[in-house]
Amino acid sequence: MSDIDLVEVRDYLVLLALEAGDLITSKTGKTTYDDKANAVDLVTETDAAVELLVSKKLKERFPDFEFMGEESYVPGVTKLTDKPTFVVDPIDGTTNFIHSFPFSCTSLGFTINRKPVVGVVYNPFLKLMYTAIKGYGAFLNDQHLPLRTPPADVSLTLQTALIAVEWGTQRSGTNYKVKTDTFHKLAAADGGFIHGFRSLGSAAMNTCAVAAGQVDAYWEGGCYAWDVAAAWIILEEAGGRMVGGNPGIWEPAVDERVYLAVRGGEGAEKFISDFWDNIVGKLEY
Repeated sequence: MSDIDLVEVRDYLVLLALEAGDLITSKTGKTTYDDKANAVDLVTETDAAVELLVSKKLKERFPDFEFMGEESYVPGVTKLTDKPTFVVDPIDGTTNFIHSFPFSCTSLGFTINRKPVVGVVYNPFLKLMYTAIKGYGAFLNDQHLPLRTPPADVSLTLQTALIAVEWGTQRSGTNYKVKTDTFHKLAAADGGFIHGFRSLGSAAMNTCAVAAGQVDAYWEGGCYAWDVAAAWIILEEAGGRMVGGNPGIWEPAVDERVYLAVRGGEGAEKFISDFWDNIVGKLEY
């Protein structure tokens, strides 16, 4: 697939993200929503409208490429393959969108051989446009990422870390207990004793915050490929890395569903091992 012009793909995704952003902001406070899996797993009419807009235009412009989107996903049927594929979350942070909390975004990823190679994440409320092409770096509104680079002699450690986490939509059962027990251990004085937690309510926004160096890591379970594909390549091109959210997985698949995003910097591998040591149990989705 060396003949694919990734710059052309990136540029078109940026245009689509801006168009999708206009649609999203025009519907703020005016949309209806329904439950998906439960009362905290929500979908709006705008999610479907944005995906329809994006999928239609991508199929017209790039008819030979595959498409995977959250709203058209069919469990057990839709599979990410090695073919060039657009992996799209029309609104990542739907609950934020419903509440007018300004951390919703459109996440437009492009994968080849099931690896993210182009990513565009756009938050239309704060006008934040994150972009990356494999091998060409990552940017926020044309500013090179990361925005914050700690001094070379300051190692990344749990005790100095700000970590993004989310409660997720499962509010009972084993995965919920693994998350809450791990949160407790990471925060405790006799555990990780981290600086603190942050929750932006969007996997893409959390991962982009790691890429920017604004938070040090993001631990998550329960996401799908469309939640992370675009931000994944942005993170990597900013010098960070994505590993498994369960211990020992150094090279996770994009549809692994359990992730640990870590910013670049001295001591990253030890940080990852120390983080894994503080996970209580195993996340399984």
